[in-house]
Amino acid sequence: MATTPRPSTQRLWPRRGSLGGVAAVVGTLVILVVLWEGYKVLGKAAGGLVPFTEMRLRPPPDDRSMPHVWDIVSAMFEPARRRGEPLFTVLGSAALFTLREAFAGFVVGGLGGFGLGVWFVRSRLAERALLPYVVASQTVPILAIAPMVVIWGGRAGLPQWTAVAIIAAYLTFYPVTINTLRGLRSPAATATELMRSYAATDRQRLWKLQVPAALPYIFTALKISAAASVVGAIVGELPTGASDGLGRALLSYSQQFTAAPERLYATVVFCGLAGITFVAAVSLLERRLVNPGARQRIEAEAPGLMVAGAQA
Repeated sequence: MATTPRPSTQRLWPRRGSLGGVAAVVGTLVILVVLWEGYKVLGKAAGGLVPFTEMRLRPPPDDRSMPHVWDIVSAMFEPARRRGEPLFTVLGSAALFTLREAFAGFVVGGLGGFGLGVWFVRSRLAERALLPYVVASQTVPILAIAPMVVIWGGRAGLPQWTAVAIIAAYLTFYPVTINTLRGLRSPAATATELMRSYAATDRQRLWKLQVPAALPYIFTALKISAAASVVGAIVGELPTGASDGLGRALLSYSQQFTAAPERLYATVVFCGLAGITFVAAVSLLERRLVNPGARQRIEAEAPGLMVAGAQA
């Protein structure tokens, strides 16, 4: 009888799927570059106007507003300061600094979201009383919250990075809460009754049935939260006057945009790479811990998870 290989003996990524994924990423990048450069060429040929109208193109196709892709890449290898390190080294260091802050917020927000989800499953009263406020918390713009967190952290004498981590945690906990709640309620009623027939305690049902069933849901939320935590860390660095990080780099190079727009665009590229790296790390962990069939099923349901979770 055929048996399914243990997860530890399976390839992390199938060879063909891996090559196909790389080809898709590279192909998409090439298309984006062609569209960028094509917009510049056609826009300049049209005199910076929308064809057949007198409307100006936005953004303008000039080299200041939209530098050539090769100029952005070239700027990464030029010194960030006179006789200093190359720009890609400076931005790489800034990305690592931001990722450390994002990771701290990700851990705190993830654990907090998981704890809230478990509490709501165990207590209908807590869910009805607090879930509306959990949802409402996400309607407040992060740009309004960030300065308040920074001020409170400063008055409390907390390290500067702590305020940034709190902002990252704020963006992390909501998806984890909602998907944990949905996932913990996903086991079939027959499985729950079977556990009860064996006189399993609430704790045993939680860790042996509900949490394993909820893992695909939780990891879907964690991948969303990984990207959100990077955004939160970058936004949190803006009002703190951080000594390092991608937020500080964005502020610094935005002031140099007129003279060197390539540097700001290079910083934006590194912001994207930081988010991709974090999400990829979470996906790698997911592949090790979650059954592939369950993961594919949840990924297919992903667009409706948040709405369904909020209604659970």
